[in-house]
Amino acid sequence: MARRTERYPVTRANSLWQVYKTVPFIKVVKNFIVIQLARYTPFLGVKNWLYRTFLRMKIGSEAAVALMVMMDVMFPERISIGKNSVIGYNTTILAHEYLIKEYRLGDVHIGDNVMVGANTTILPGVTIGDDAIVSAGTLVHKDVPAGAFVGGNPMQVIQTKEEREADL
Repeated sequence: MARRTERYPVTRANSLWQVYKTVPFIKVVKNFIVIQLARYTPFLGVKNWLYRTFLRMKIGSEAAVALMVMMDVMFPERISIGKNSVIGYNTTILAHEYLIKEYRLGDVHIGDNVMVGANTTILPGVTIGDDAIVSAGTLVHKDVPAGAFVGGNPMQVIQTKEEREADL
């Protein structure tokens, strides 16, 4: 399934040169400061409070976002992380893409009880289903089915929910 993104064409220079026509400068500055504080704080409760309060992200109870995770600085409010999920060290979660002739925005939904390994990149417009496992270093460029174990670049399903349950 294709990612669910809204597309906005631009004229003249590439879309990144026009970034402050798409998002207010002061919002980016505020988001950057909050994200940098959250990236380095070792206190999960404080980190989740920062995300909910200042970035308007939806963060479930007991969600654990590791050190150095980089949330989308332009549109963090388009990211949701379910309860009891773990986002691994140095992961990047994007809700935007600035391209040459257009920019795209898309919601990122991470379900409940999801494990995202370190150094993963999650692109805009994807959903990671409940109980899924994303291997470290994965580029999540499409939806992840609930309960699946995925990994790689490009991302591939390693085990389906049914195959994982059969191994137990």
